[in-house]
Amino acid sequence: MTDRPVLDVVIVNWNGGALLGACLASLAAVRDAATVQVTVVDNASGDGSTCNLPPLPRPLRLIRNAANLGFGRACDQGAAAGDAPAILFLNPDTQVAPDALACARAALMADPRTGIVGARLVDPDGRTARSCARTPSGPGLLARALALDRLGLVRPHFLLDWDHAEDRAVDQVMGAFLMIRRDLFQALGGFDPRFFVYWEDVDLCARARAAGFSVRHVAGAVAGHVGQGTTRQVRARRLFYFLRSQILYAGKHHGAAMALALTVASLGAQLPLRLALALARRSPGEAAEVLRAAGLLAAALPGLLRSLLARPTG
Repeated sequence: MTDRPVLDVVIVNWNGGALLGACLASLAAVRDAATVQVTVVDNASGDGSTCNLPPLPRPLRLIRNAANLGFGRACDQGAAAGDAPAILFLNPDTQVAPDALACARAALMADPRTGIVGARLVDPDGRTARSCARTPSGPGLLARALALDRLGLVRPHFLLDWDHAEDRAVDQVMGAFLMIRRDLFQALGGFDPRFFVYWEDVDLCARARAAGFSVRHVAGAVAGHVGQGTTRQVRARRLFYFLRSQILYAGKHHGAAMALALTVASLGAQLPLRLALALARRSPGEAAEVLRAAGLLAAALPGLLRSLLARPTG
């Protein structure tokens, strides 16, 4: 096909197994699928998940990385390979409804000041996930690391008190389904590559809003979402990268002192609390994963400090 696509869909895959094929099959069935270019960036999968993939109206663009470059960097790779005016970053553990892409894109393009839109994510049991979130303040990050949100003393990060049943402006939509104007994505410099995985979507939405663009939840765009579909395989590393990225976010948006305080809270409170809960549940395997994550975070502190002191990206 020679016509320029109206939408680039970028999927970052790492050992996605059958989830990737199911995601692509759903994309093949969307309305006006021939106007959508799909790019899969594979981060050195070893499970054969990129073999025997279902056909698409436009030939699949497949980028194979020799090593796992992380989610943000791989997203940037996939975006750079296309030229459509809108880009959808889509997780491989999603399946989109037939009209989801058209609905989301129409909402994105309806107002030139709308920069990012997200979909209504539905779990395997058909329940709508509370996927939109507040831009985190420094004190809020610290309070949640101390589990004060679980005691009702601070608001949770996600908008748990809203059913996500109508369209509205929000601070942040989840990166599992994040559609953005290409010109805005380029102006923002893409995802910050220092976030290996997690919090890169929070950062991107915060920067888009700071640039004067709105972020919107589009309830009519529906996508099934398994959640943690590929990272379940590596629980300790998943927890480590979540904490690392959270500290990076704090440093980038709230300063080095807040990042240091969050590091102390993560090692001194958040991880010990997770360990205590695992032991209370008599789950030695989970406790071992928490300890492993703590060791990874402690070992990463020198590099983390260098990243915090580096010139911010975006």
